Amino acid sequence: MEDSSGKIAIEAILSKIDGEFTHRVKSYRGIGRIPPGLRPGSDAKKRILLDQIPRLAAGYGRAFANDPPEYKRVVIVVCDLDTRDKKKFLTEIRAAIDASQPSPFYYVCLAIEEGEAWLLGDRDAVLAAYPRANSAVLASYAYDSICGTWEKLADAIYPGGSRQLKKLHFSEIGKQKAIWAGQIGTQIDLGRNQSESFQYFLSKLRHEIAEDGR
Repeated sequence: MEDSSGKIAIEAILSKIDGEFTHRVKSYRGIGRIPPGLRPGSDAKKRILLDQIPRLAAGYGRAFANDPPEYKRVVIVVCDLDTRDKKKFLTEIRAAIDASQPSPFYYVCLAIEEGEAWLLGDRDAVLAAYPRANSAVLASYAYDSICGTWEKLADAIYPGGSRQLKKLHFSEIGKQKAIWAGQIGTQIDLGRNQSESFQYFLSKLRHEIAEDGR
């Protein structure tokens, strides 16, 4: 997961999923980019997600290779699509992971356009968390559209909207995103959420949990 707000939202989502499974959600300090030649492009301590994908994939691949046959572990990479070309971006991430030998079993799940799309996918959850939210702004959002997603959510629930929030230090934006993720994430109804990218993520989780329970 590329940032702390995403981790908060996913932790809330995981608490709602039936079945026995263990998990560990790791957040990073930004998305970065896949490094040329698949050589990690920054210090591991900087925790930039895509910069570290080659190193992470290799590490997980080695660790998972020693698992007994009945023990299944899965890596799920979650990051924002932003304005990238979806097909090309997925191909690049998968190539970076597959280059590790052995490579871990994995899925890549993209939030389209941004992680806030998974929150906006359940308008009732937004209203439950923020009863004074601007319903007109929420209604104007087309699910999983490329429209400036976090700004749309800010316009619906933050006093003064995204314009006011952007006047503050960028760290305040991150702080508010984390608050939104916690408040709305706990209200999300998994079946009600209209974000297709969210439902894809959920379907992969449920599939692996069901397979593991056989």
